[in-house]
Amino acid sequence: VGPDGYAWWYLDAVADDGARALSVIGFIGSVFSPWYAWSGRRAPQDHVCLNVATYGPGGRFTMTDRGRAALRQTPDRLQIGPSSMTWTGRELVVEVNEVSSPPVISRVTGTITLTPQALTGVEARLTPDGAHSWRPFAPIARVTVDLSQGHRWEGHGYWDANFGTAALEDDFRFWTWGRFPLRDRTVCFYDAVRSDGSTLALGVEVLRNGTVQEIAPPPLTRFRRSLWAVRRETRADPGVQPRQVKSLLDAPFYSRSLVETTIGGEVTTGVHEALDLTRYRQPWLKPMIALRVPRRAGWSFD
Repeated sequence: VGPDGYAWWYLDAVADDGARALSVIGFIGSVFSPWYAWSGRRAPQDHVCLNVATYGPGGRFTMTDRGRAALRQTPDRLQIGPSSMTWTGRELVVEVNEVSSPPVISRVTGTITLTPQALTGVEARLTPDGAHSWRPFAPIARVTVDLSQGHRWEGHGYWDANFGTAALEDDFRFWTWGRFPLRDRTVCFYDAVRSDGSTLALGVEVLRNGTVQEIAPPPLTRFRRSLWAVRRETRADPGVQPRQVKSLLDAPFYSRSLVETTIGGEVTTGVHEALDLTRYRQPWLKPMIALRVPRRAGWSFD
């Protein structure tokens, strides 16, 4: 990961009963850390983070920006301070040992195990020059969660990665992403407005045998804004109004939620995000984010 660059590995999961959910992001070049932005983005390896957020009763949010000393990386393992993500060849195992951000400060510990039910080797460019790319490793997966604060459950999950050589806010104004599980497949939608005014409208269908194909997405349909008034839209069959089922993360520039829509006549609830990068670019926002994203530059593995 070079100057101005980033890499992140993302997984999410939703409990089978819908009452709980989680998201995990391992960052090198933490794109949503004000500390990385303030540093001039010259050294992404000096701004690493394992962001863990649990939703539902006992939910916590952890996102500590750590320095270069906290990073250890091999082809199969990303270790950031006391936490790690490891690919065993069959499962992605996340060992969590973090401290949550205000207003509720407590240690979040335990293990998350993601078992793919469909693995892919595809990559999609999000910009024509390839400066930003998306790799959906396991769009269909089962996840077992054993974390503190009572988060012990199983559910359906998803695992991907994004890589870039430039700041997101330099190349995008706005984007939405969603993954929606269906009876025999999962569909993912990536929609964005780039800084030059061009648009991305990507629909991908993944079958349980790992077959991936691009699909013509149904109409892009707006639904109610988040509590911070972030615009939200996703794909839905003609005449269908998507709706939020559960708010997960609501920030001044970002919304993550469980959203119900209809795809090909099938009603589905999936994980959806909306990211307002025009708003994120504003200098006044960075100090607000810093209250939730502490900086810990030093670390020792001894």
